[in-house]
Amino acid sequence: MCAIAADEFDLAPLSLRARSDSVLPPCYHFGMSKQIAVRLPDDLVEFVDEIVDSGTERSRAAVVTRALKRERRRALAERDARILARTSPDPELAGLAEYAAGLPRDLA
Repeated sequence: MCAIAADEFDLAPLSLRARSDSVLPPCYHFGMSKQIAVRLPDDLVEFVDEIVDSGTERSRAAVVTRALKRERRRALAERDARILARTSPDPELAGLAEYAAGLPRDLA
């Protein structure tokens, strides 16, 4: 189902508006996901299935998506930490760093 309601369509950015020769709604040209095949060890598949069976996530894809998003955030934070380590200390960032250090690991 398209994420843009008919009454919101005129407010959509030009890149999302349907062209006159287009048969598909604009959301089918923007932000769709791709299906990929991934081989995982049995123990990881069992772990993923436990998460789905518990109701924490609705599908295997949702579990993998959440894990990859978390890994992307971690990689970006690591990159930012390397950049900050090469620069002189910023007094405005000191308070933010102390606050972030106290956050639960899944939020940091």
